Amino acid sequence: MTRLKKTALCERKLINLGFYSFVFLFTQICLAIQAANYGFSLVSIEEREWTADFLLAKPVGRAQILTSKLLAALSGLTITNIVVWISSFGFINLFRGDRTYETKPLLLLLLSIVVFQLFFLTVGLVVSLLVKRIRSVTPYSMALAFGMYVLNAFGGMLGESALEKITPFKHFDPNYIIQHGAYDLPLVLISVSVIVISLVGSYVLYTRRDIPSVV
Repeated sequence: MTRLKKTALCERKLINLGFYSFVFLFTQICLAIQAANYGFSLVSIEEREWTADFLLAKPVGRAQILTSKLLAALSGLTITNIVVWISSFGFINLFRGDRTYETKPLLLLLLSIVVFQLFFLTVGLVVSLLVKRIRSVTPYSMALAFGMYVLNAFGGMLGESALEKITPFKHFDPNYIIQHGAYDLPLVLISVSVIVISLVGSYVLYTRRDIPSVV
């Protein structure tokens, strides 16, 4: 009887967080769009509105300007992260009734948001610096976010693991984290590597970038 009770309890845990992992996937898409939008707009907005030369005329180095912009973007992403954390714990505890759930997989899933956001932020930033001029950041951010999601979806359908390895939707798969209670570390390291490379590349490109002038 004790073993049956434990089995029933485990099933209730799986059902509760299993539904949450399904909803969290759509949250990831929204987070990806927001972070990519920040990344594409950090530098391009001044060039698009012809105010970049005014900014660079100030006694501030380009590296310091880019750092300030990144900190501002991180502040916005952190606020979103906090809202997701509060909403997740609040709604799960509000609607779980007499069901219980494991805290560790949920914490791991929520902690993954930071690296997930940084991936799209830094990739969006480096792409914006590689493109001559971005007239609107929305198409770029939507293309990056949904492109990565489609790669994850079709990679799983077609059995192409190479496609899955380049998208953070696979690196931080909610179902994997919930079921195993851990990250897929090799895939997570791919995301971290992309973030570091994109960040270093962004500073190099921005310090050497030709900024268009109004005149």
